[in-house]
Amino acid sequence: MKRYKEPQFQERIAAAARARTTVLEQLRDKPPVDETAAVERAERRLAREAAAREKRQNAILAAKEQKAAQRARALETAAASAAGQKPVPPTDAERKAARDARYLARKNRA
Repeated sequence: MKRYKEPQFQERIAAAARARTTVLEQLRDKPPVDETAAVERAERRLAREAAAREKRQNAILAAKEQKAAQRARALETAAASAAGQKPVPPTDAERKAARDARYLARKNRA
C-alpha cells in the first residue's frame, strides 16, 4: 500500500488555479438576470415586509388598547368598591375588543 503523498507547493497552486477557472466558467455560463423579474421580486418582498410591519403595529396597538381598557376597568372597579357599589359589568363592545385583542395576541405568538 502506498503512503499518502503530500502535494507540493506548485501542485497546490495549480489546483487552486483550476478551481478558480472552473468557477469563472460557471459564472460566465450563467444566464443574465432578467431585470423586470428582479424588480417584481423586490416589489413583492417589499410588499410582504410592509404587510408584516403593519400586522406587528396592529398587534402592538391592540395590546395597548387592551391594557388601557383593563386599567380603566380596574379603576372603575376600585372606585365602585370604594363607594360601596356593585362593579359595572363590561359592555358588549368592551368584551368584544378584549376577545379580539386576545385572539390577535395568540395569533401573533404562533
